[in-house]
Amino acid sequence: MNSAALPIPDFFDADKVGSVWRIPYEERAKQARDWARQTGLMPFDQTQGKPASASSTFTWLLLIDAQNTFCIPEFELFVGGHSGRGAVDDNLRLCEFIYRNLGEISQITATMDTHRATQVFHAVFFVDKDGNHPAPFTDVHADELRNEKWMFNPALTSQFGIAPAYGQQMMIHYAEALEQKGKYALTVWPYHAMLGGIGHALVSSVEEAIFFHSMTRNTQYEIEIKGDKPFTENYSVIGPEVLTGPMGEALGTHNSKFIERLQQVDRLIIAGQAKSHCVAWTVQDLLNDIQARDPALAKKVYLLEDCSSPVVVPGVVDHTDAADTAYKRFAEAGMNVVKSTEYNGNR
Repeated sequence: MNSAALPIPDFFDADKVGSVWRIPYEERAKQARDWARQTGLMPFDQTQGKPASASSTFTWLLLIDAQNTFCIPEFELFVGGHSGRGAVDDNLRLCEFIYRNLGEISQITATMDTHRATQVFHAVFFVDKDGNHPAPFTDVHADELRNEKWMFNPALTSQFGIAPAYGQQMMIHYAEALEQKGKYALTVWPYHAMLGGIGHALVSSVEEAIFFHSMTRNTQYEIEIKGDKPFTENYSVIGPEVLTGPMGEALGTHNSKFIERLQQVDRLIIAGQAKSHCVAWTVQDLLNDIQARDPALAKKVYLLEDCSSPVVVPGVVDHTDAADTAYKRFAEAGMNVVKSTEYNGNR
């Protein structure tokens, strides 16, 4: 535990972490000011709190997809892990971590998986010869596209301004590119993180914590949108699974913001969902950028292993081993894999 750990505010309710509710922003803003005074973050004789920029070290907290769609039971892609409560318990620990380390956290960035109905990982994108869509959690492989077990939905061609044959060519190219890169197969996920829907929103308790941080430390948290490109998955906030189509057209772009920011900060802490997918691929992309620029940068990265869970669908799929293997690889590269209660940024 960091010796500078702060008390958790009285309003925090652990029993509400797994539910959706309205944040009383005005009340929390006032409480943030009072709490800052009580904890010494704001001297009594000052009218403004201690800005995050005044810290001697800069600690950046990156939250991956802490959204209702992944973190609230009964929502579309709840990450239950093996316990069945995975993301709920992860977010409980995450909120407590933010409050306890609020005086040390300089900046918070929250990524948000952001989807529309007609995207490559949703069922409407594909049909079989009878016009049926694949069921959720179906993996679509390149050979199945080549033999037309699954076809690009011709009803979508006018929307994207392409011919049906080229749509199918794009899908074959995409599935082949995933296989060549050793990525997960193209998975048809349930409709999730839908832009404008309640599943897209940040988990209420997590948003409350980062709003409280903003009010206490006088700094604006950042929202980083990802996953809104129709022809590619985007597990990683740093870049899409496949960058180009069969004719070399761009499907998405690689975001260099994160490696550039890492070079400027003292440490980067990462948590979120799911450990086996969006967290693992974001960290892997970051590690690739680190190794291309300066391998020593890996030592700045801290992964809160008890604030992330793998995708586990009982009787369907279990990505625990893949997640554990990825985290072992990250540790071997120099990153710090720690528990939220054991984190010490001063070591």
